[in-house]
Amino acid sequence: MNYLSTRGDSTPRKFCDILLEGLAPDGGLYLPEHYPQIDRTTLDHWRHLYAQHGYATLAFEILSLYIDDIPAADLQRICEKTYTPEVFGTLEIVPLKKLGNGFYLEALSNGPTLAFKDMAMQLLGNLFEYELARRGEQLNILGATSGDTGSAAEYAMRGKQGIRVFMLSPHGRMSAFQQAQMFSLQDANIHNIAVEGVFDDCQDIVKAVSNDLAFKRQYKIGTVNSINWARLLAQVVYYFAGYFQATSHAPMLRAGASALPPEGAVPGLGRPGAGRNDEKVDFTVPSGNFGNVCAGHVARQMGLPINKLVVATNENDVLDEFFRTGVYRVRGSADTHETSSPSMDISKASNFERFVFDLLGRDGARTKALFHDALAKDGQFDLSGDPAFQQTRQRFGFVSGKSTHGDRLATIRDVFQKHGVMIDTHTADGVKVAREHVQPSVPMIVLETALPIKFAATIREALGRDPDRPAKFDGIEDLPRRVQVLPADADRVKALITQECE
Repeated sequence: MNYLSTRGDSTPRKFCDILLEGLAPDGGLYLPEHYPQIDRTTLDHWRHLYAQHGYATLAFEILSLYIDDIPAADLQRICEKTYTPEVFGTLEIVPLKKLGNGFYLEALSNGPTLAFKDMAMQLLGNLFEYELARRGEQLNILGATSGDTGSAAEYAMRGKQGIRVFMLSPHGRMSAFQQAQMFSLQDANIHNIAVEGVFDDCQDIVKAVSNDLAFKRQYKIGTVNSINWARLLAQVVYYFAGYFQATSHAPMLRAGASALPPEGAVPGLGRPGAGRNDEKVDFTVPSGNFGNVCAGHVARQMGLPINKLVVATNENDVLDEFFRTGVYRVRGSADTHETSSPSMDISKASNFERFVFDLLGRDGARTKALFHDALAKDGQFDLSGDPAFQQTRQRFGFVSGKSTHGDRLATIRDVFQKHGVMIDTHTADGVKVAREHVQPSVPMIVLETALPIKFAATIREALGRDPDRPAKFDGIEDLPRRVQVLPADADRVKALITQECE
């Protein structure tokens, strides 16, 4: 499998090359030359592998379609090392929680930092360490976070040989718990930088540094944001896991247990239609940077029977505006709202370029004209009159919606009162929008983003009580902090990287 850039550079590159590189040299994002196509036989095979051997085996099967420059035995060991009950707290790794008939949460927040970013970041850390050791090289990771990517990356990379992490976050704009998770780390290879600005300023700095090819090559700059294809690829796996659980009542079996059905039984059929690989589901994904839902787009393009991909935003509704109107209009810092779902306070959705590249028939020149030229000149582009825009829903299944602070409070209360389940603010955005798109007989799966403890103030406002706190995080807000505050200036960040590397 070779990879190409969304902006037209078709120089063949292998997975491990783009793993360490991040952005393409032309400023585009990497995608595979094609999406591997799976048929019903393969889907049925994966369903039973998942039931018999669990999540790590499913991850290996999917990743193997995209990674052919890591020996299969090594890739399998990396997956088995990553997705364990010890790391993710449960044998199922991503169990479904039922919130009514055919309506589910997919629990993605059982990892070390209590957020869905752990699902990909833990794998990324192990892939980085493996490939750097194989090459005898080092890597300086430069990332930007609006809340959860930073801690997930730092916990995955802390102590890893040959890796330094420089993580940018918007100064004062994350929750107290999110700040404490990151800034309390004292590992010598972890560097926290609080930028005086919003998340989009942090993201712009990462792109500016990555586009300085001489600096990037001299200091071996890599990324962990979802602009890195490896991270997005890891997220594809849990769409398949969610689908298998929602379309079959067959219980998950422990590793090593037999998955063979009784003689004469049809595998996967726990009820009429259940387990059939033509049965469709809907996914709703809280989204700001479009990475999480872009992984669903990839799964759907591969052949996973997804009916709708529902994009849920908060008041920063650049994505909802596009899917409603065809206009993609980025906002400046002054127009980016500070909300109670702060990880989605984003007005430049980096991964959106990957979808538009597919939407436009993989036309790299036109994609560059939109994301490089038009956005720089006008701050927006308009596809409303383009026939391709009609394909967003008809061919690709995308719909959208948004919610407000009041919606989040009401949804958190309602879910807790009716189901005894406490959800965080971003997941509440997802549940609110998902309810507007539910169809009879089509299971709806909302991707959980984080545990409520990360947004305790809003949970107290909604429920009048504190969220549950895992014991290992008691007193984390009171720990000593290691963080530097810098202006939103790429040159200042480059100077810091230079200082730490010399």
